[in-house]
Amino acid sequence: MKLIDALKLLQRAPRQGMPYRVYLASGFTPLHLQTFLTAHLIQLCPQEQVEVIPGLFGDLAGNLERVDTGAVNAVVVAIEWLDLDARLGVRSLGGWKPDSLGGILDTAAGQLGRIGSRLEQISRALPVVVSLPTLPLPPISFGPSHLESDFELQLRESLGAFAVNCRRSANIKIVSSQSLALESPLADRFDFTSELQSGFPYRAPHASLLAERFAALLRGPGPMKGLITDLDDTVWSGILGEAGVDGVHWSLECHSHIHGLYQQMLESLAAAGVLLAVASKNDPDLVSQAFGRKDILLQAGSVFPFEVNWGPKSESVERILKTWNIGADAVLFVDDSPMELAEVGRAFPDMQRLAFPREDPDEFWRFLGKLRQAFGKTSISTEDSIRLQSLRGRSAFLESAPQGGVTLDAFLETSGARIIFELSRNAGDERAFDLINKTNQFNLNGERIGVSAWSASLGRLDSFLLSVTYQDKFGPLGKIAAALGTIDGGAVHIESWVMSCRAFSRRIEHQTLRYLFDKFDADAISLAFRPTPRNGPLQDFLTPLFSGPIPAPPIVLTRGEFVAKCPRLFHVVEERQAAEAATQAQISANEIISGIRHSGDRG
Repeated sequence: MKLIDALKLLQRAPRQGMPYRVYLASGFTPLHLQTFLTAHLIQLCPQEQVEVIPGLFGDLAGNLERVDTGAVNAVVVAIEWLDLDARLGVRSLGGWKPDSLGGILDTAAGQLGRIGSRLEQISRALPVVVSLPTLPLPPISFGPSHLESDFELQLRESLGAFAVNCRRSANIKIVSSQSLALESPLADRFDFTSELQSGFPYRAPHASLLAERFAALLRGPGPMKGLITDLDDTVWSGILGEAGVDGVHWSLECHSHIHGLYQQMLESLAAAGVLLAVASKNDPDLVSQAFGRKDILLQAGSVFPFEVNWGPKSESVERILKTWNIGADAVLFVDDSPMELAEVGRAFPDMQRLAFPREDPDEFWRFLGKLRQAFGKTSISTEDSIRLQSLRGRSAFLESAPQGGVTLDAFLETSGARIIFELSRNAGDERAFDLINKTNQFNLNGERIGVSAWSASLGRLDSFLLSVTYQDKFGPLGKIAAALGTIDGGAVHIESWVMSCRAFSRRIEHQTLRYLFDKFDADAISLAFRPTPRNGPLQDFLTPLFSGPIPAPPIVLTRGEFVAKCPRLFHVVEERQAAEAATQAQISANEIISGIRHSGDRG
């Protein structure tokens, strides 16, 4: 982005509504970095008012200590060498004698400790994004510039230890130095003249790129959920129907190593919880035999489903999306054929598509980077590790669902369903937080919650967070639902309630309401319901609980109405003690049950 384009975006930005405020902490004059950061955030959130608040010049650590976590939504920290010791900059004349190097290392270590301590405190309430020094060090060491000096190695060692400590907080993200270097070469970043004249050290392209990384880590889209891939000349080199099972290849010896690397990447993505499926015009028996080869890196067990037929790819993709029960905008389609990419694109314009660059190894290297960017995540959860297993279980569940004379009650009664409820005020429940901020179909009102609002809500003594974990004979689904609410006498108010689409059709939502009625001895539950274009499944659940249409929001469901309309439930229900002590939670007139209590529900 050019500076003139950034300024135009700022002129057209919304001026009304509650602004999204970002505190920009740096030791240098923020100048164009502030402008670019505002512009990139506006690009990501064009309907929101954005305000970037800079700190004071020359005092990064002090700026962080002055952050009011209640007044902003996020903190961005641009660290440069001069923030660790002024002698590592060029505006201070503190001396570069050899005998001063040890003192600089000590000062830098102290400053990193001070900055790290404050970042850890801020991250308990707000998301934090940090960039490590991006500019070249001045020629301070006595050695030749082409020799890595002990001074520089020790300085970078301290910086590395600082970064590792920062990443121990799930709420601190660090801009990738390698990603920056690939697009902004080190020699093209530093504007020496601007640094001397105004205290702003970056050339405009580097400032824009750094701001873009900050904005993406704050408000960029989350990782995609699924990848659908072709096989011939994609997963392997060659046409399976022509070359045969032993004729397709993916090795250095056959000049097809990029296909092996692609298989290796797909297997890595699957292990991190990405859904993989195959859409291939091919013979199903030959494909099965090819995936039975001992040298294949992509295991058949990592792929579900296989859509192998001679029909249009778009029809195969449609069946895959139905099996996964996710939208096309969360899926990436890979094929080597421009025609197949175009055909799928016409049917699913919201689906991202990538051509497999089988003839261009250099482009293939960039292609791998695009895959990692599309599916990258900051951590791998338990739910990620069992996603494919739970998806297979869901498919088996639906295939086994009652048909003909078999009733749904009879089917659910034999499913071996087990629900674990955990009641707490644990703001550190990352899975529940992610569910509320990413789930669309079973979502009470579609509202997203920031870290500070999440912590504030759960900091109230009348609040609660209910997390729901599920499994049945078809496999575990993990933590699949969460409800955030408050208690007022004999009434329960639910502010947010979400459930993963993987858990539909199991009456988990009914059991959740029954649990809340019973746990709090509630006469009524009020729901902060608001219809959205995508929460149809939640509306379908609510409608039968009332005599007519869903009442105007906010809606209130009495115990009598619920009992009269609730279908039979067959889950074995357990309660899990919250991580914090029950006396700290104070969320019910009754203490949270100690340990785990088993109670079969055959009502």
